[in-house]
Amino acid sequence: MTTYLLAGGGTAGHVNPLLATADRLRRREPGAVILVLGTAEGLEARLVPARGYELLTVPRLPFPRRLNAKALAFPKRIVSSISGVRRLLAEHRVDVVVGFGGYAAAPAYLAAWRSRVPIVVHEANAKPGMANVLGSFLTKHVGVVFASTRLRHGRQVGMPLRDEIENLDRHGVKSEALQFFGLDPAKPTLLVTGGSTGARRLNETVSRSAEAVLGAGWQILHITGEKSELSSTSLADYHLLKYCDRMDLALAAADFVVSRAGSATVSELTALGLPAVLIPYPVGNGEQRFNATDVVEAGGAELVADAQFTPAWVRSHVVPVLLDRARIADMAARSASVGFRTGADRMVDLVIEASSSSPRTTTLSEKP
Repeated sequence: MTTYLLAGGGTAGHVNPLLATADRLRRREPGAVILVLGTAEGLEARLVPARGYELLTVPRLPFPRRLNAKALAFPKRIVSSISGVRRLLAEHRVDVVVGFGGYAAAPAYLAAWRSRVPIVVHEANAKPGMANVLGSFLTKHVGVVFASTRLRHGRQVGMPLRDEIENLDRHGVKSEALQFFGLDPAKPTLLVTGGSTGARRLNETVSRSAEAVLGAGWQILHITGEKSELSSTSLADYHLLKYCDRMDLALAAADFVVSRAGSATVSELTALGLPAVLIPYPVGNGEQRFNATDVVEAGGAELVADAQFTPAWVRSHVVPVLLDRARIADMAARSASVGFRTGADRMVDLVIEASSSSPRTTTLSEKP
């Protein structure tokens, strides 16, 4: 019986691929023990137990970026965290550590390396995070989502997707999806989403440009986010939702998408072959712009900076595309050319490959 420790969390970008990998491991090895290492403050504290996995926690320990009291205390705290994880590895007889980035990943990588436990790294963003850069120097088992990702020992495995996206038959459920959202089956659908909390400029620009899009013969399904001030419209065929718990159906209804460029979003769009306009989140280290690189270079999406995404830009760039159905079909094929639906299986293959080098699993397999 193999014991896996999956480390990561903090944000959905780390937690969701971790859970998708855990679910696929559980399906492939029903007798395996799957543990998750995270923090008590991150999204994993709610999502991991809800999915039926045991959550082990480490202190939230951000890497210091300037010299202050926290920076001076960091070395002692990280050593203590590593020691704590090493005790967990021994206590649970962990065979493989699989990291997805976030606060829990770095101490997990260092503890596993010190304990000679095989390490697997999964990097979701095209621009790697600090924890996974560290992890890539401690193992040769490194999976990345994007071909353009530059990470030591990286091999492209894609994004472990949710089952409902991985197995989505867009054409087979399109009628159901249109009916679910009250959409007109005679008109193509523009799906707009800025994520669960919304995106102010994206929302405002689409709202102010809606008449031009509708005038091109399209309808709009606009998921504004729960914090958005947009709540109603008098325009027919402009459908506003604060929140959508059936994103699989929203994607099935869509013929074109306007969205942020988070790794999961880009991975789902390309896996499903959806053409898009991508507006990277302008705050942070710029990883969303890099996430869009592969599909934009393939011709499956257009990229526009947040500051440039204005009603005038929509009228001059988006509306002409919406009027050109041949171009949309070509963009859809190009989007699909860089996407993966098999990310969960490919990631689990990498994990199982690493587990074969575990001293404990080797010993177990050699027993009569």
